[in-house]
Amino acid sequence: MATIFARNHVVKPIPWDQPATLIDLAGKAPLIATIRECVRHFVALKALHQAEARILLTHPMAREGQKTRTWLLEPQEIERLFLQLRAEGN
Repeated sequence: MATIFARNHVVKPIPWDQPATLIDLAGKAPLIATIRECVRHFVALKALHQAEARILLTHPMAREGQKTRTWLLEPQEIERLFLQLRAEGN
């Protein structure tokens, strides 16, 4: 289970096998896969492309300090997910 953090607080767990889409703000072709595969693909990108990448969720998630739910994970959140994935041995 992937866990999203906002200001060091757990916001919502996301199943690693939940469908998601890794998108590039520069307009490159998206990767449609699971959260796990999107995170793995993200870390293989060059730093320039990582800064432009986002993961589009299939289910929006609540965030601390926001009134509305969000559909996107930012690069910093994706990096934290990778660290969690690596710590879990996946």
